[in-house]
Amino acid sequence: MQWDAAALLNNMLQAALAAADPAPGLKAVLPPRPDGRVLVVGAGKASARMAQALEEVWGPCEGLVAVPRGAVLPTLRLRIVEADHPVPDETSLRAAEQMLALASSLRAGDTLVALISGGGSSLLSAPCAGLSLAVKQQITRALLMSGAPIHEMNLVRQQFSAIKGGKLANAAGAANVLTYLVSDIPGDDPSLIASGPTIPTHADPVAVKEVIRRNGITLPPEAAFFLKSKVREEICGAESARYGDRTVKIVASPQASLEAAAEVARRAGVNACILGDAIEGEAREVGRVMAAIALQTTRHAQPLASPVAYISGGETTVTVRGVAGKGGRCSEFLLGFALAASGNPRISAIACDTDGRDGSEYNAGAIWHGAMPFDQDVARVALEAHDAWSFFAQSGGLITTGPTHTNVNDFRVALVLD
Repeated sequence: MQWDAAALLNNMLQAALAAADPAPGLKAVLPPRPDGRVLVVGAGKASARMAQALEEVWGPCEGLVAVPRGAVLPTLRLRIVEADHPVPDETSLRAAEQMLALASSLRAGDTLVALISGGGSSLLSAPCAGLSLAVKQQITRALLMSGAPIHEMNLVRQQFSAIKGGKLANAAGAANVLTYLVSDIPGDDPSLIASGPTIPTHADPVAVKEVIRRNGITLPPEAAFFLKSKVREEICGAESARYGDRTVKIVASPQASLEAAAEVARRAGVNACILGDAIEGEAREVGRVMAAIALQTTRHAQPLASPVAYISGGETTVTVRGVAGKGGRCSEFLLGFALAASGNPRISAIACDTDGRDGSEYNAGAIWHGAMPFDQDVARVALEAHDAWSFFAQSGGLITTGPTHTNVNDFRVALVLD
């Protein structure tokens, strides 16, 4: 059988994105519209799509949703604002303050609905009293440069926030809180998705300090002093003494997207192996490992015989050394993969961020074919400069989807054909 590698990889990507659409999952779990006052808040790359779906079921709703710039969708009544991502801006601060005020206006019998997805950490940025937005911005930049995995980044973010770590739910007091989530976190821990604004957490400050030390994160002096402060929990606010009902449901996840892509491969007569939905590590190194698995197939028909698609999800990291070029973790993964695969014509690969944006540029990721002309010296220089975007732009390998209005993290496939 003859296969078109590019077509198959793109079909798998489209299936993964369709499975990540939060609207069907949200509609399936929404209860009838509650009695009393209903307020809707949201933040993240999938939150506009979730807001649309909610109003399609419940009708016009009062509330506020924050999304990255360019990710607005039309709604009936819900107000959607655009803020910067991944570093918060003044709009992020105002949105967080307004959501806290909205939640605080609710009473027993009322309902707060939270539509939360990846990206929400930067879109809701309310520093604890005594810290400024500028300090929060410095913390965010340090985290992004460190190469820390996303769940550890969000643990740190919670320590300095007046809204994360369940504090938005605390503000709702005795009102009911319904939280609907699109997961971009390995393991789907609700408390870490967008740093868990409606999921109370009690992170051990000692453990958080260890995360900071291990990843070489340099905090601004104000933040370092704040973390040592014995009154930190008092400043950030305590949990509400009285709660209403709390409901938490995940409506889209990485695993569902990987399974949808695997089914496309199987229907095309290609074996499919999901390596994992929570694979983390340095992007280029994960690329080299997946390339080694693909090469093992070409040499020894292991772990599976070709044709086979090895599929993985999760969020890799890029530890920036020196001045970075253009690109993100998916393109860096793919460049590491291409170098390790050594231009084997049986191997192709794709790596895309399911939110439609890979790092600093506006491509979702890239695609690579072993049969393409390949200058390894140029590729190595680009990889060392964290400039994978420029490499794939020259080779014609960039993939552009535009905003997808979802985010279940990275999607990667190594395809080995006969």
